[in-house]
Amino acid sequence: MRKKTKLIHGGTSQDPYTGAVSTPIYQASTFKQNGVGNFKYEYARTGNPTRESLEKLIADLEGGERGFAFGSGMAAISAVTKLFSAGTHLIITDDVYGGTFRIMTKVFNRFGIETTFVDTSNVKAIEEAIRPNTKAIYVETPTNPLLKITDIKEVSEIAAKHDLLFIVDNTFSTPFWQNPLLLGAHIVIHSATKYLGGHSDVVAGLVVVKDKQLGEELHFIQNSTGGILGPQDSWLLIRGIKTLGVRMQEIEHNTNKIVEFLTKHPAVGKVYYPGLLHHPGHHIHRMQATGFGGMVSFTVESEKVALAIVSKLKYFTLAESLGAVESLISIPALMTHASIPRDRRLELGIEDGLIRISVGLEDAADLIEDLDRVLQLSAVE
Repeated sequence: MRKKTKLIHGGTSQDPYTGAVSTPIYQASTFKQNGVGNFKYEYARTGNPTRESLEKLIADLEGGERGFAFGSGMAAISAVTKLFSAGTHLIITDDVYGGTFRIMTKVFNRFGIETTFVDTSNVKAIEEAIRPNTKAIYVETPTNPLLKITDIKEVSEIAAKHDLLFIVDNTFSTPFWQNPLLLGAHIVIHSATKYLGGHSDVVAGLVVVKDKQLGEELHFIQNSTGGILGPQDSWLLIRGIKTLGVRMQEIEHNTNKIVEFLTKHPAVGKVYYPGLLHHPGHHIHRMQATGFGGMVSFTVESEKVALAIVSKLKYFTLAESLGAVESLISIPALMTHASIPRDRRLELGIEDGLIRISVGLEDAADLIEDLDRVLQLSAVE
């Protein structure tokens, strides 16, 4: 199946019990057993038909062995991290989502899991960070919010050489544009709240593993800790995923026009977008993905100017999150990455005047006019 077809017909596309073309919402906490130990579903924390349909779908889309649905992206990241024991060391992309940085440095460090944050676009930096107790490499590509690119295949070779698990957060590219498991990763994570849901109406996390052993281990953790996704949210994700292809294509069409506008505007400094020929890692991304996505970051003169811009926009909604049908805008230093100390943010290149936009499905001309109006106003002020 090609990708657009798989989005609709992957997993369990029809209900095996009724033939319904839309997977029903099985709102049940427990299930009748035909005898002791004779059952298909036992208890909803362990398995639910609606959630299972979603989990099979995401496994198909990523080309993996088994999928898992959690109550949020952070719940998914937490479950994967629980694969490791005290004394374990992890290498993680430095320009990582603020919530990932926070949970690793403020929560999992309490349980003896160490982390080193490195620029994973630099293979040498990864190899230099490997210790005797290193157990995994965790990568975001493209990263949030500077859209840095890591060579997935090259890092998979390092992971294989040192017998490490290789984990990729694929939230920005989605399985429509990029499939890390097919490039050598062992685990893929999604904040499904973003592009997969696509409509700002569900919070969820998805994980796909490459082999049966990892699947057994992660299912044990999912069932034991219970951070599962409910059936209604599972159904919303299945519905959202059906239109992922057409949404991603149209979003990228809009994004290309906006990037062209931003790169020429005198009030804009740097523009970060993998689709730009001069973007670091552009050629690597072209080799490992089939699209550049809808996330763009750019700099203005100062935090004051950035605040003025985001407060006056009409069609860009000032909000956390990304990947929705409506265009969203944020100031990473004050919002998504506020949990990272300022000196660390500046070291990474997350400037006070950095603005991140998630391009939606509005008419590109309206979005450009909106940006142009506020950038001109900020220049006057």
